[in-house]
Amino acid sequence: MSQLKNVEARILQCLQNKFLARYVSLPNQNKIWTVTVSPELRDRTPLVMVHGFGGGVGLWILNMDSLSARRTLHTFDLLGFGRSSRPAFPRDPEGAENEFVTSIETWRETMGIPSMILLGHSLGGFLATSYSIKYPERVKHLILVDPWGFPLRPTDPSEIRAPPTWFKAVASVLGRSNPLAVLRVAGPWGPGLVQRFRPDFKRKFADFFEDDTISEYIYHCNAQNPSGETAFKAMMESFGWARRPMLERIHLIRKDVPITMIYGANTWIDTSTGKKVKLQRPDSYVRDMEIEGASHHVYADQPHIFNAMVEEICDSVD
Repeated sequence: MSQLKNVEARILQCLQNKFLARYVSLPNQNKIWTVTVSPELRDRTPLVMVHGFGGGVGLWILNMDSLSARRTLHTFDLLGFGRSSRPAFPRDPEGAENEFVTSIETWRETMGIPSMILLGHSLGGFLATSYSIKYPERVKHLILVDPWGFPLRPTDPSEIRAPPTWFKAVASVLGRSNPLAVLRVAGPWGPGLVQRFRPDFKRKFADFFEDDTISEYIYHCNAQNPSGETAFKAMMESFGWARRPMLERIHLIRKDVPITMIYGANTWIDTSTGKKVKLQRPDSYVRDMEIEGASHHVYADQPHIFNAMVEEICDSVD
């Protein structure tokens, strides 16, 4: 954990705006590692960003200063990921999902945030949606960035989009164990493995880091006891599909909660989901947008365009 702390400190040093990084203790003794940028800007609804599978607050470094220029921004490591506590999760998909969602709500209460603009990427988008079904009065606008777990798994194999090559490579090594077990087995060679499987991460963050800081960060985020990862495994059937697909439930979000979906034009996630969400919510605001030249990690592939889009959405709230 101390190595993760050191790498993350190198990342957060890049922030220009005032920030506060600390553990937020929940009543059940779990701790959520939280970074708040521009805490002094209290006039507008804060933006809360929820990272994806295997990620953490550090991966938002290309977005944090821009998105906190006019309002407070909160990011945190999901329960079971990054520097947050790593409890044992329920083994069933609904129980695991509820544990995540309850931890987000308890974190919000402890932070004293009355309402927020809620943004989630990938697994974070799935959890932000689940949260909005349960606590719609807390969400002024839901922003879903390449969200995981929406479509129903097609029965026709020809309709299934191929997962990215790096994932197939990792999957072939792993077989049936947890998605990131290969990193833990690799030990000190782990950062090199991240670099080998995902050389694109180094390129995405090259403006800030010429070295392997980001590969090291991803490695150390995932080299510990697999808690959130085990929960994710319970929630999925084969990597691309959720056992409880969100398209079957998105209509349960209160009608007055506006939703914007942002996809990378080159993503492996099914981008037709946006259109399907519109059909499910005919009387609600649903907008879907694609960013050219971006894949699944839209926020890092095209940070300037992404930041401008998110700022525009935030400004529409207040």
